[in-house]
Amino acid sequence: MDTETTSDQQAESNPFGRPLFNKPSARALSRVGVVDIGSNSVRLVIFDGAARSPAYFYNEKIMCALGAGMSETGYLNPEGKLRALSAMKRFARLAQSICTGPLTCVATAAMREARDGEEFRKQLEDETGLKIWIIDGLEEARLSAQGVLLGWPGAYGLICDIGGSSMELAEIQGGQVGRRVSSALGPLKLRDLSGGKKARRAYIRETLEQMGDSLGEQKNRLFLVGGSWRAIARIDMERRGYPLHVLHEYRMQPKSVSETLLYLQSMDPETLRLRAGVSAGRMALVPQAAEVLREVVRRFRPRDIAISSYGIREGMLYEQMPQMLRDRDPLIEACRFTETKDARLPGFGKVLYNFIMPLFKSARPERVRLIKAACLLHDVNWRAHPEYRANFCFDTATRANLGGLKHSERVFLGLALLHRYSNTRSDPRFDEVARLIDVRSQNEAEVLGRALRFGAMLWQERDAVPARLRFQPKKKILSLTLSADADALFGEVAQARFRALALALDAEPVVKR
Repeated sequence: MDTETTSDQQAESNPFGRPLFNKPSARALSRVGVVDIGSNSVRLVIFDGAARSPAYFYNEKIMCALGAGMSETGYLNPEGKLRALSAMKRFARLAQSICTGPLTCVATAAMREARDGEEFRKQLEDETGLKIWIIDGLEEARLSAQGVLLGWPGAYGLICDIGGSSMELAEIQGGQVGRRVSSALGPLKLRDLSGGKKARRAYIRETLEQMGDSLGEQKNRLFLVGGSWRAIARIDMERRGYPLHVLHEYRMQPKSVSETLLYLQSMDPETLRLRAGVSAGRMALVPQAAEVLREVVRRFRPRDIAISSYGIREGMLYEQMPQMLRDRDPLIEACRFTETKDARLPGFGKVLYNFIMPLFKSARPERVRLIKAACLLHDVNWRAHPEYRANFCFDTATRANLGGLKHSERVFLGLALLHRYSNTRSDPRFDEVARLIDVRSQNEAEVLGRALRFGAMLWQERDAVPARLRFQPKKKILSLTLSADADALFGEVAQARFRALALALDAEPVVKR
């Protein structure tokens, strides 16, 4: 076994392990550019930063509708080809300035099925100098599933990726992609199908039955990937009055999907589009996508449904990762990177974690990882104005582009970081979002925030042991034992924050020197 592997395994016994973003294998993924030439849109994404959790250095999409009308003509949409060519020329030029390596470009259903798809690929390559790969449906399904694994490393369930001209299904379990199937259930194709709504339903059901026979029973989580699904999720949020407008990891129940599809039929499309914040081009495909989603839920009967903002583009990033990086927690890696980049004393997050953990001895593993994240992020917003620092922390946690975070976990982390800088939360919008977690979790987040607020007062070098906490919940005693070096740090403000922490725990504060 090589030395690097051995040291990495030893580091894993430490609660924080060893950050991988500075390793050559991770740095090689910085400024990685990918282009997805789809049936409806052409998009460039350039990733940067913490390689395990995708940071979007640049993201641009052009709605080209290459697949519009293909069912009738067999050829790519002429206007769409002009727009796609213009977009690809722009993307090639941008990549020369932004990327550290070449773009990886893939084309999906429209170009692989059109009679002039190969001809257009050659034209794009000749006029842009880029290499373009036309992938088949099974490869598209695999890459989309890998994109989901980028955000949910241990996820299991069924991936459903809808594009303009196709829809793919893939199963994932244990960090691996399993069986995959591809179909023509894309909204652009369904819109051109003759026979109206009745014929579409029959075609969708027949196709899904065949796909289901290939995949077998799939009653776990259903992960929805693709712009049409995200548009439906926006409409679901609007119908429910959901307060956190973050699509990634948004959850729906089968019953909620049925209610939203009925709501969609009852509303004026333009009014609903504006209220939900959906583009006109995307909204035009929602009715057909809704018909597909209804039948997908009916056929597979998932336990619940999760929206994934990660798909084929993130799957291409995941493809380039070494396994050691794939196995890491995307949330913790991103927080490590942010602490190294933005904290005043990088490394103190680990000291703080060790200091406050006696308060959370019975915490479940899923809560412990949020405590780790909060410790790493506790000081990264110090540049914000003091009057707005608490608000800024809350917004950063709840709205940041972070993988591996459920919405309830976003809110918990946001409240903890808010209380890192404030004992109270007076803004009504905090309570509106806070209702996404129960009262007990809100109280635990406040305790964590106050622990961070107090622990930050004992700020020393990164490997110091400034003090020890001991919490006795049955006796309701919170004890603080100060080291000789830390005694001078326990001034008036620190004392007040220690009392505030004890108050949040409903405990008596005891100080030992």
